[in-house]
Amino acid sequence: MKLNFEKFKKDFSLSLEDISREYFIRNKDNMSIKKESTAIKNLATIIQNTLSISNDRGFQAMSLRDLSKESGLSLGALYSYFSSKEELFRIIHHIGMDTITNVLVQNIAHCNTLEEKLKHGIKIHLYLSELMGDWFYFLYMETKNLSKEERKLSLQAELYTENIFAEIIQEGIKKKIFQTKNALLISSAIKALLQDWYLKRWKYFSRKITVEEYAEFVIEFVEANLLKNKK
Repeated sequence: MKLNFEKFKKDFSLSLEDISREYFIRNKDNMSIKKESTAIKNLATIIQNTLSISNDRGFQAMSLRDLSKESGLSLGALYSYFSSKEELFRIIHHIGMDTITNVLVQNIAHCNTLEEKLKHGIKIHLYLSELMGDWFYFLYMETKNLSKEERKLSLQAELYTENIFAEIIQEGIKKKIFQTKNALLISSAIKALLQDWYLKRWKYFSRKITVEEYAEFVIEFVEANLLKNKK
């Protein structure tokens, strides 16, 4: 099953409107705004401006007045969607993690072999970070500002994606497809390589390295370790 970045962009709609619609549908009973079109439009505006301000100067430095000014929504309108700045953080964090993990799991489920699952998992994660760069940066950089309990949930979410790769590798070891002493260390290394792409995007951009080229590099690097002892 061939997959490239352009095909992924066509097959999966990850616009803020689509993401906001999904969130509204799941949570409309708890929201004071009942008109779907208005709610979706404003949610997308709130998310977009929050991510933009946060990635520019940090979520903690952003006030709700800043968000009101940038979004064009009054403070009263903002409070129709969340009760506090802390709740806004939780909403954006949960929406981002749910979207990323759901797309990743759905894509891998369509693969026929473990090798294909591993390759697709790497590609999908990188492609998502291209399309949702602001989200990935926010989710990584702002974790330190969470409460102890919320930080624990955030770390669990990060480990969840890492464990997706670990489970594929562990199954491959059992079936003698992959050979490695530690599936968790390999999956941890995969996660680190994926994070390097979106946290240091400027480095690869300056070297004119495309997401396709980087994906192939990561796959070759991982397979070299998983298959190095196979004859």
